[in-house]
Amino acid sequence: MKVAIFGRFYNKTTTTSVERLFNYLLKKDIDAYIETEFFNIILNESPNIKDFASFKTFDTLDKTFDFLVSVGGDGTILRAITFVKDIDIPIIGINTGRLGFLATIQVDAIEHAIQNIIDGHYKISERSLLSIETVPENEHITALNFALNEIAVSRKNTTSMITVETHLDGEYLTSYWSDGLIISTPTGSTGYSLSCGGPVITPGTNSFVITPIAPHNLSARPLIIPDSTEIQLKVDGREENHLVSLDSRIATLDNGTIIKIKKADFKIKMIDLLDESFLDTLRKKLLWGEDKRN
Repeated sequence: MKVAIFGRFYNKTTTTSVERLFNYLLKKDIDAYIETEFFNIILNESPNIKDFASFKTFDTLDKTFDFLVSVGGDGTILRAITFVKDIDIPIIGINTGRLGFLATIQVDAIEHAIQNIIDGHYKISERSLLSIETVPENEHITALNFALNEIAVSRKNTTSMITVETHLDGEYLTSYWSDGLIISTPTGSTGYSLSCGGPVITPGTNSFVITPIAPHNLSARPLIIPDSTEIQLKVDGREENHLVSLDSRIATLDNGTIIKIKKADFKIKMIDLLDESFLDTLRKKLLWGEDKRN
C-alpha cells in the first residue's frame, strides 16, 4: 500500500498526530511519502521524530498512490486537492484543529482509522467541484481553475460595495449590490456561504448555492440552483479591479472581466469511515453550538 501525507501547519496536536500516524504506518510496513514542504516543517519542529527519515518525499502525485492523509483542518484538505486534482486518489483528514466537516479523524482514533482503511472498512464520498474560466484569461487562475468549497468574488482596496451582474445559463438573473458573491458547492455550504446566511446542503445533493455577501438590498437571499447550471458573473465598482477566490487561493481581476463558473468535469473522493457520517458531524458542529471554522 502506497500512502501520501500532506500538512501545512504545526502545533502540539500535529506533533502527536504525526508520531501516531508515522508509527502505525511503519508498524504496518506501508510505503509512505511525505509532501516535501511538510517534511521540512516536521524536520524543523520535531527533530526527535527520527523514524520518519525512512519515508520518501513527493512534490506531485500519480495514480500509483492508494490514498492521501491530510494532517490539519478543513483548510489543509482544500489545499491537498491541488495535489490530487483529477487522478482519483481518495483523501482522509486527521483533525489537528477544531471540529471540521472534512477533517474528521481525531488524534486518538488515528490507528483505528488507518486499520479500517487497510481492511477496506470504509466508503467513498464523491464531492463535486466548481471550475472557472475568465475572459480575458488570468494566468493565476488557469493553472488551478477549480475549487471544492466555493468560488467568490469580492471587493478590493475599497469600503464601497460592488455590483455583480449575474446570468444563469445565459439568462439574466440580477445585479447584486453587495460586498461580493459566493458560489458554493454542497461541500462548501458549511463554510463561507453558511457564515453569510446560506443553507446547509448535504454532500450528495446535485446543486450549488449563490450567496450574496452583505447585500445592500435586504430582499437578496441565497439561491439554490441545479449543479448543471452555468453561471456568468461580471463585476463593476468604484475601483478598477476586484478579487476572486478559489477556496483559499486568491487572484485579482479587472472589472468587466467575464467570469464563467460551472461544475468541474471531475470529482474529489473522500474516505468516510463506517462509524462516522456527515449528519453526526453536523449535529456536533451546528446543533451543539461548536460553530468555529477551521
